[in-house]
Amino acid sequence: MIRTKSGAAALSIASNSILIAAKLAAGAITGSIAILTEAVHSLIDLVASVIAFASVRKSDEPADREHPYGHGKVESLAATIEGMLILVGAGIIVYEATHRLVVGAEIEKLGVGIAVMGLSLVVNLVVSSILGRQARRHESLALEGDAAHLRTDAFTSAGVLAGLALVQLTGSDAFDSITALVVAAVIVIAGIRIIRRSSEVLVDEVLPDAEMDRIEAAIAAARAPEVAGYHKLRARRAGSQRYIDLHVQFRSGTSLERAHELAHAVRGAIEAELPAADVLIHVEPESSLIDPQQSGSPYRAG
Repeated sequence: MIRTKSGAAALSIASNSILIAAKLAAGAITGSIAILTEAVHSLIDLVASVIAFASVRKSDEPADREHPYGHGKVESLAATIEGMLILVGAGIIVYEATHRLVVGAEIEKLGVGIAVMGLSLVVNLVVSSILGRQARRHESLALEGDAAHLRTDAFTSAGVLAGLALVQLTGSDAFDSITALVVAAVIVIAGIRIIRRSSEVLVDEVLPDAEMDRIEAAIAAARAPEVAGYHKLRARRAGSQRYIDLHVQFRSGTSLERAHELAHAVRGAIEAELPAADVLIHVEPESSLIDPQQSGSPYRAG
């Protein structure tokens, strides 16, 4: 049973390597551009899997002198590269499929191609399911991108199967090139989605509203009479890690020791709600309170 991010990434590398060899052989035997397109697609997935394997290992490394905030963003960078690779592969496919559609091509021995595409469909569905579970478990963007690649590969394999069936039923080899163009369109959509999601983390986009609500609820649950309010709440994500900082104001007369104790209580409440959170709290006197209309998310102790 695979339980680690590295193990899931290694499984993806192994499955893609086998499928690439099978598709290249089937493409050479049948002369099908759709099968060769799938081979290119799997090759892109293999490169993406290698990137994911390297990035999840790197992102798990602890913070060091050169990277005091850790290496979590390596996964987002890897996902961006994966998305770009997908778009490059799609461009190659469009060119070759269009060329064959114009000049024509002969397809033969379709049984071999159909068998290989059927195998690819089943393997990719199984492996993508495993990667998806691990991505959710570890909140790994790299594994999520890799799982998305394999799901797309499974869907496109099904499309190629349908295309080969149409070639066999109608005798028209044009369906092979048309299928390849449809596959290319699906690949482009997947690549754009991956780039968009990974870029949100790279530019420090705010956490989803649901997570921000959980943070604010945790702060409210940790309130104490000495706490006058808070503001300047900020949160961002790097890999599976969340970085949260805020300013907490304390009423006049609160000792530094008590303020420190309560700040730790607020931090503990947030970390209990979001275990992968690194929380920084700046302690301020009540006199620093700002206009509630301009604050991040203030609350008042009763």
